[in-house]
Amino acid sequence: MKSRFHTRFTVLTQQFNRVNRAIALAAVLGTAAVSFTAIPTPVQAQDTKIGFVSTERIFRDSKPAKAAEAKIESEFKRRDNELQKMADNLRSQAQSYDKDAPVLSESERIQRQRKLEDLDADLQRKRREFQEDFNRRRNEEYSKVIEQADAAIQKIAEDEGYDLILQDAITVSPRVDITDKVMKALGG
Repeated sequence: MKSRFHTRFTVLTQQFNRVNRAIALAAVLGTAAVSFTAIPTPVQAQDTKIGFVSTERIFRDSKPAKAAEAKIESEFKRRDNELQKMADNLRSQAQSYDKDAPVLSESERIQRQRKLEDLDADLQRKRREFQEDFNRRRNEEYSKVIEQADAAIQKIAEDEGYDLILQDAITVSPRVDITDKVMKALGG
């Protein structure tokens, strides 16, 4: 059996350990509180003004972006129609070849196959050229939109005293989103 002295000693030791842990915890919390108040944190910097602009919305919905899109579409409409006609012609000739192939001589069959292959290669080359030209023109026009948007953002930042304006973020509070102001400055 345990002696009364041993039991009493165990109880006192446990109480002493609890008190020491409480004192140690209070000391740590007190030190942390002092250090956090001594170091300026971003939360304390209440005078920093931050804004956000959605470039996706600018490219999709702004007047300059819509005008650029319409301009590009009108420039490439004729070439797109020509490519469509070439594709239809190739498809028609391929169907005709498939229908006539059983009754064609070997030389005629080879000649028509080569003609179809040449038409297909020409169509593929023209599609690649079209896509390259289209991408180049789209980049040219959208770079103008970017310049206009950047100028509008810069003006808003100066006029309203923004310290930082972000253009891409994972999540944004609506209170810092100034996309509508930029859209208005761009005329839309």
